[in-house]
Amino acid sequence: MKKVFNISLIISALLVMVSCQDNAKPNYQYMPNMYEPVGYEAYGEYDVFPGGQEAMIPAKGSIKRGYVPYEYANSNEGYALAKAELLNPMAADTLAIEDNLKTGKELYNIYCAVCHGTKGDGQGILMKREKILGVPSYAAREITEGSIYHVMEHGINSMGSYASQLNQTERWQVTMHVQALRAELTK
Repeated sequence: MKKVFNISLIISALLVMVSCQDNAKPNYQYMPNMYEPVGYEAYGEYDVFPGGQEAMIPAKGSIKRGYVPYEYANSNEGYALAKAELLNPMAADTLAIEDNLKTGKELYNIYCAVCHGTKGDGQGILMKREKILGVPSYAAREITEGSIYHVMEHGINSMGSYASQLNQTERWQVTMHVQALRAELTK
């Protein structure tokens, strides 16, 4: 009888322990804020931010993911430096040159050919319709891969920047195509 009482006592204790367990919420929380985060209202005033600011400022020197800093300023001096110093990092990869030129040609025809023409002679559709005047031929200009890239990054004169339309790789691919067009025009 004592044995049956002990077994029933153990089973009762186990049932009590199991019945109090909540599978949705762990019983022991060593770091409760990991399980139940504090929700903050947007633009609310809270003590967690120093100086009463609305949110934390990014760390000094940090850059957003996918962004590559461009060291040359949007000025005549920056243009001259880029023209003299900036080199295409994709030009060293001889295996992918054909693919890069093909992609560069496609992008050039989308973004550049309307003004500069498909041959780079400055006779794009907008030039022919006299919507934009004075687009020079690539043969008549002293341009380098650095100056081409810089102009796409910042724009120059009446040409705006294409940094929001073309990422860094695409700008270098278009640069490669522009250089190929210039070589063809100066033959």
